[in-house]
Amino acid sequence: MKNHLFTFSFLIISIIANAQTTSVEKSIYGIQTGFLGLYGYNETRLTNSIALRSEIGLDAGVWGNDINDIDGFLLTPGITVEPRWYYNLKKRTKKGRHTANNTGNFVSIKTSYHPDWFTISDADHINFIGDILIIPTWGIRRHIGNHFNYEAGIGLGYGRYLVNKDDYYYGDKNAVAANLHLRIGYSF
Repeated sequence: MKNHLFTFSFLIISIIANAQTTSVEKSIYGIQTGFLGLYGYNETRLTNSIALRSEIGLDAGVWGNDINDIDGFLLTPGITVEPRWYYNLKKRTKKGRHTANNTGNFVSIKTSYHPDWFTISDADHINFIGDILIIPTWGIRRHIGNHFNYEAGIGLGYGRYLVNKDDYYYGDKNAVAANLHLRIGYSF
């Protein structure tokens, strides 16, 4: 009887020890780059399926005008806070797919601030006007190996230009803002 009890206890402890709790990671740090920028980020767990992503980086912009033959490129700082709901973690676990490093599909509210601190540009006399963007976004995040990842997202939301009285801007301060990103990165 002792052998049966010992075997049964050992099996129960093994099952409990090997059970995977489906949850976002406690904290992840990493860097990502895409077509329009370079970013450092942290994702911190708020609940089992919600993480708060904070990000600082350089957002890029390009423009062109055929009439005046003017084109250019600029980099400006951007600060983002984005709560993400990873809604399919349990489904991925049931199918035997990885969820490590917050691998899954997500819905978020991306809130970005682009201050008028500095710009890096190939054009002279850039008049950059800061903005705040609030964009509901749907996206996916996948990992390649233990550290590399890729991410894609799309969303449409609201933007507000932060116009000072000294700025030469005569348009509407409110705008429709889009988020379309494709990034590759490294998680530490």
